Amino acid sequence: MPIDPIALTQDLIRCPSVTPADAGALGVLERELTAMGFTCTRLRFEEAGTDPVDNLYARLGTASPHFCFAGHTDVVPTGDRAGWSVDPFGAEIIDGKLYGRGTSDMKGAIACFVAAVRSFLDRNGMPDGSISLLITGDEEGPSINGTRKVLDWMRQQGEVMDACVVGEPTNPRAMGDMIKIGRRGSVTATLTAYGAQGHVAYPHLADNPLPRLTEALTLLTQSPLDEGTAHFQPSTLALTTIDVGNPASNVIPAKGTAKFNIRFNDLHTPDSLEAHIRDVLEEVGGTWDLKMQVSGVAFLTPPGPLVKTVAGAIQAVTGREPELSTSGGTSDARFIKDHCPVVEFGLVGATMHKVDENVALSDILSLTAIYDRILSDFFGKPAA
Repeated sequence: MPIDPIALTQDLIRCPSVTPADAGALGVLERELTAMGFTCTRLRFEEAGTDPVDNLYARLGTASPHFCFAGHTDVVPTGDRAGWSVDPFGAEIIDGKLYGRGTSDMKGAIACFVAAVRSFLDRNGMPDGSISLLITGDEEGPSINGTRKVLDWMRQQGEVMDACVVGEPTNPRAMGDMIKIGRRGSVTATLTAYGAQGHVAYPHLADNPLPRLTEALTLLTQSPLDEGTAHFQPSTLALTTIDVGNPASNVIPAKGTAKFNIRFNDLHTPDSLEAHIRDVLEEVGGTWDLKMQVSGVAFLTPPGPLVKTVAGAIQAVTGREPELSTSGGTSDARFIKDHCPVVEFGLVGATMHKVDENVALSDILSLTAIYDRILSDFFGKPAA
């Protein structure tokens, strides 16, 4: 029996699953998937000092090849509710659009994939292989107790994926615009320059760290890190804050701190970037403290069988040839890339994280057809 992806998206939207709350969203999926014959495993992870997170792994079949769809049911907060023209969790349909927090990012894509699997099974029966869903409740949060730990559990269970599509909203304007075949890495640096406090009238008796800090930041920002690669734009370094915490105008401070974020391509690693920063600090001189927080490393799924399958399905349904992009921020694909080839493709993301987040009903139907086509092509079965 077919599954209506629009109605399923509405059911998911009506679960107010703001990170890390589940609010029943995984239960909605588990009921649909169990009815289709999936073996569903709920996985709850937590660490000291973090919120527990509920996740779902569902698999149909035991053989290879194994196609996995990954996504998240958690959503960002609504922000000012007064700014919404509708109930953020009401899932209203107005003028051909479905409104609600998470419609595009990314409950709509999850519903589309579930509906596509139902359509594929109704037409072809059990695949010669396996289909699974890896659904987390921690993508919009710290990403500690979600996909990364589910993947560790899968490895312990001997679960091996051959390909994965992540349903992030990759299209800037229209369905079929863009596939993400990789992502830049992200690292945030906290840099502190130390000196000795003193009176501004006697600067020779103090050691002002601020000129050294500004010199280092100038050196770090004045020259580009690279010119980009065939699939990546140039890496960027952006200053986010410079803090001294000095309320007095007649005191030279003992230290100054700056933070900056580097979005880097596959020419760099966190270690190579740290080495570059330390080379600059050695050139400037003085006493420093450098802390590096890595959110993800750059990765690329080179154009090959998976990219060809996804791009072909998009073109067959929409008539568009999608751009193969590595732009944007991080996603859980950064964890999956260590396990199998992975790409991202979902709905239009123009309103994600905004008030009145919405998607066109026609886009939900198109994405369902694209996912159905991907499954058909992946398993060598007739397309709808």
